[in-house]
Amino acid sequence: MTGLVAGGVGRHVEMLVRGLRARGHQVVVACPAAVSSRFDLGRTVALPVGSRPNPVRDVPALRTLRPLVAGADVVHAHGLRAGALAVLARGVAARRPTPARRRPRLVVTSHNAPPQGRAARAVYVAMERLVARGADLVLGVSPDLVERSARAGAVRTGQAVVPAAWAAPVDRTAARSALGAELGLPDQARVVLVVGRLAPQKGLETAVAAHAALVEVHDPGASPVEDAHLVIVGEGPERSWLADLAARPGSGVHLLGHRPDVPALLAAADVVLSTARWEGQPVWLQEALQQGAAIVATDVGGTAAVVGDAALLVRGGHAGTTDAVVPEDVAVALRRVLRDDAFRDALRGRALARAAELPTEDDALGAALAAYLGPG
Repeated sequence: MTGLVAGGVGRHVEMLVRGLRARGHQVVVACPAAVSSRFDLGRTVALPVGSRPNPVRDVPALRTLRPLVAGADVVHAHGLRAGALAVLARGVAARRPTPARRRPRLVVTSHNAPPQGRAARAVYVAMERLVARGADLVLGVSPDLVERSARAGAVRTGQAVVPAAWAAPVDRTAARSALGAELGLPDQARVVLVVGRLAPQKGLETAVAAHAALVEVHDPGASPVEDAHLVIVGEGPERSWLADLAARPGSGVHLLGHRPDVPALLAAADVVLSTARWEGQPVWLQEALQQGAAIVATDVGGTAAVVGDAALLVRGGHAGTTDAVVPEDVAVALRRVLRDDAFRDALRGRALARAAELPTEDDALGAALAAYLGPG
């Protein structure tokens, strides 16, 4: 089951559902209609929930969930919102047990760090505690989330496995030629690529400020990279201001929106950049590794665990947190990769090696089945 989820979580659930059904398991997905219409989830049940707790919607949602939970062997809830509802629904179902059936096992995967804002964070913490004390197993998509669940009182915790689908390496020269022609870039242009949902979590204002610091250097000891272009791929609530920026003549910023050819764009870039405030197991960076991309990324959440030594990491206040980094520090890292051909090539080689070490969809399915069958 899920609440309202974005692309990464939805694709992960879609992958698990596909794999479980292929192995003969019966799977029902309870989720909002907006989720079932976007992803191929097979048999679904409409779950009337929003992104925040709401008694008006949550009481009908619990009525929908009770018979589903009572009839299941395993309930796997994705996100704390869904997890909290599952805990409550299982508690109700346990008081009305079906003959010859034991209480279903409840696994909850925590996919996101606490949001900004005191009120939203308080709601997150409350749901986190409810899930920790009510679930048989709480999985986290990053080490910091696993630690949070343990501190909140979870009896059993573990690391979720969230892999990218495998994509064969794209010819770099052809991909770069195609992108250059599409955007009208000069031959000497340098491309810095950002992919993801255009939302505050992704820290896009840092990426834009770092690009500005890259092309307009005020430090007399550094030289500008005047031919650097920032290419942003994705859709989301921050599209408006990014589109306005991209429309300004000479901005060097290009907004491409949703694209089906992300592997080719990753291959075409000189540098792939992540300025996220927090990440779990970023699928798009896994895809970048598969394309042998040179990566610069903020050291937050589970990013370091995904990229290993195959990226130049930029740290904020301290690693693994949502502390903002200084855009000038990101610009320094970008400048190093763009100016040092040998270093950039070394990062690309490490990326391909790291990609070969990453978990596969079969690994993720095996981990999920182990979680479903484990003790508790």
